Amino acid sequence: MSSNQPLPPSTDTPAPVAAVSAPAPAPAPVRRAGQGVVWMALLLGALALVFTGMLWQKLTFTQQELARRVQDSGAQAVEARTLAAQAEALAQELQGRLTVAEVRLSEVSLQRSQLEELMLALSRSRDDNLVQDLESAVKLAQQQALLTGSTQPLVAALRAADQRIARAAQPRLNPVQRAIARDIDRIQAAPLADIPSLVLRLDELARQVDEWPVLNQVGYPKPAPAAKAATVKPVPPEASEPVVVTEPVPPVDAAAEEGGLSAGWSRVSGWWGAFWARTWAEVTRSGRELVRVSRIDRPEAALLAPEQAFFLRENLKLKLLNARLGLLARQWTTSQADLLAVELAMARYFDTSVPQVANAQTLVARLRRDLVATDVPRPDETLAALASAAGGR
Repeated sequence: MSSNQPLPPSTDTPAPVAAVSAPAPAPAPVRRAGQGVVWMALLLGALALVFTGMLWQKLTFTQQELARRVQDSGAQAVEARTLAAQAEALAQELQGRLTVAEVRLSEVSLQRSQLEELMLALSRSRDDNLVQDLESAVKLAQQQALLTGSTQPLVAALRAADQRIARAAQPRLNPVQRAIARDIDRIQAAPLADIPSLVLRLDELARQVDEWPVLNQVGYPKPAPAAKAATVKPVPPEASEPVVVTEPVPPVDAAAEEGGLSAGWSRVSGWWGAFWARTWAEVTRSGRELVRVSRIDRPEAALLAPEQAFFLRENLKLKLLNARLGLLARQWTTSQADLLAVELAMARYFDTSVPQVANAQTLVARLRRDLVATDVPRPDETLAALASAAGGR
């Protein structure tokens, strides 16, 4: 702006008088440019004032809005505290009511369960009674089987239960029927000693002890060997003594019968030979009864006195009785030891060539083998099926 203004006249140089006069520059454009800048500055200042006022107004509105919201928030907080206190009181009251309700509900549940049990006991159907009766019968039969050591009571009870289920004709009892069939097959296939039959055999042996001959018993008929018995023929009913045939009689020719002398001689010779054969048989039989020669392999049996034979038989009876008692008490080892002692005594003191003693010895050996310590099978499948049927009613 200062460069556009005219310079002041210098005092040192004198101005020419009426010389060439230069035209003076016009100051209008300079003034217009300065005024534009001023107006521009004023406009910017006005705009700044307007924006400042608007910002101030907005800030004031924001402060008012914040104050209003803070006031509302405080009121809401007070209201929330009041509602929280009321809710807490209500929750405590509801908790008390809930406790009382739970107590009453437990009482009602207990009464309901008791009522259901009573109704179930009163309204139990025929099938339920059948299931309970079958379960009781099977358990009782199992106890009898354990006491007697025999599976017959248990098998009989299972078969009776099968028949009752078949008569009832209830489809829901079919699993019980199948379980009974499997238990019957398993029990019958189990290797178990038949206690009643073994006891009967021991009683029979005890009754036969008095009939067993000892080795040195006199007057007891010995069984004849097969070779000697073949030469002795039975006597006809009209004869009084046996006839020993030493050689076959030759057939008599028909022509010789016509001759009187030859026929008479043949009869006399035949009668004479038969007489001497009968006499020789009587003499030899008397000699054999008078003197007997035999081989003694067991001298203690040959030296056994009749009184000792009596006590021997009584001891054998006691051994058999002890084996019987041990069998009933399930003392398998004791029974086997007693039967082994009886078997050894029979082989040592009694004549085993007699069929009765041999059969008794075989029976004792079989009894000792049959004494097997086995447990009575349990009808577990049948009891489980009955429990399932009773629980599924």
